[in-house]
Amino acid sequence: MIKAVIFDMDGVLIEAKEWHYEALNKALKLFGYQISRQEHLSTYDGLPTMKKLEMLSMEKGLPRKLHPFINALKQQYTIDRIYADCYPLFVHQYALSRLKREGYRLACASNSVRKSVELMMNRSDLMQYLEFCLSNQDVKKAKPDPEIYTTAINRLGLTPEECLVVEDNINGILAGQRSGAHVMKVETVYDVNYENIRRAIAEAEKGE
Repeated sequence: MIKAVIFDMDGVLIEAKEWHYEALNKALKLFGYQISRQEHLSTYDGLPTMKKLEMLSMEKGLPRKLHPFINALKQQYTIDRIYADCYPLFVHQYALSRLKREGYRLACASNSVRKSVELMMNRSDLMQYLEFCLSNQDVKKAKPDPEIYTTAINRLGLTPEECLVVEDNINGILAGQRSGAHVMKVETVYDVNYENIRRAIAEAEKGE
């Protein structure tokens, strides 16, 4: 029986995937580097910024001494975008409020840094429905490693079989699957609605 729903954030509860992509490229371009759209979609999507920078150093020769500055700049660009464009969506307000009223326990587990997670959850007015949020600073290994979902499941005091993970990209989906939880795959934030979540819960409980 499903007792909890654990949501990813970017691309699931917040339409922020483009924000991260654009913010990092804006910082990288100062030094003559960039991540192409295809690279973003096939490889980098859903990974923490520091992991992306390490990959760029290995693949494109980005000097590692630039990592701290580029990371800080990217985070500031992201925060600027959050203040400009992050706002409540009725589809999520309705879904999370109704699920909570029905007794489901709700949490968020994101590969983003803690400051971004807390700011987005507050700006979107979703924090009130969540028991807690986990960021990439709360674990040693980010997605696709399952640690963040295992940590969330343990904190809820539940088994993986009692949890539904909602994810949108390959790294997050792998993390959810590796944790042993049921995984609901979505394409856009608008797929994260009450009807689809209840359908996924019913399918998981039937063993589909």
